[in-house]
Amino acid sequence: MIYTADYDSPIGNILMAAEDGALCGLWFYGGKYCPALLGTAGEDKALSDARCWLDIYFTGREPDFMPLLRLSGSPFQTAVWELLRQIPYGETVTYGGLAARLAEKRGLKRISAQAVGGAVGHNPVSIIVPCHRVVGANGSLTGYAGGVEKKRRLLAMEGINTGKFTLPLRGTAL
Repeated sequence: MIYTADYDSPIGNILMAAEDGALCGLWFYGGKYCPALLGTAGEDKALSDARCWLDIYFTGREPDFMPLLRLSGSPFQTAVWELLRQIPYGETVTYGGLAARLAEKRGLKRISAQAVGGAVGHNPVSIIVPCHRVVGANGSLTGYAGGVEKKRRLLAMEGINTGKFTLPLRGTAL
């Protein structure tokens, strides 16, 4: 059974979902992929762990633990999400940089940055799996399903100088 709970963050309300003791979803309400209906309101160890993780994170500190996660996606998506988890707190990478790392890991010459961007955008556990740390090669804060302003605020919370980034003029996640 999937249990859900809300989390009131300083930058917007969040829906959390857990199943069998593992966090399987975390979305900003109103975000691009936030489900309308999902599970039953209730409590699960993973939800309390995620709440604790978020409490630490939103005070501007890096949490020193990771809630148990269950990320459901294609093998390609899960490989990208694993790379997201390796991006250090307070740092950013580009979609192209992630694509190059994945290509190298798989022994390929190249993987499309756009394909990687699609997988990043469908990350089911926002913030904890830090898709907000991925930026465009041109310095654009593009591609965050929760919206670019939330992405900017998350990066700033981690001590990243967001003044060096630009806002996209058009795109799918404004």
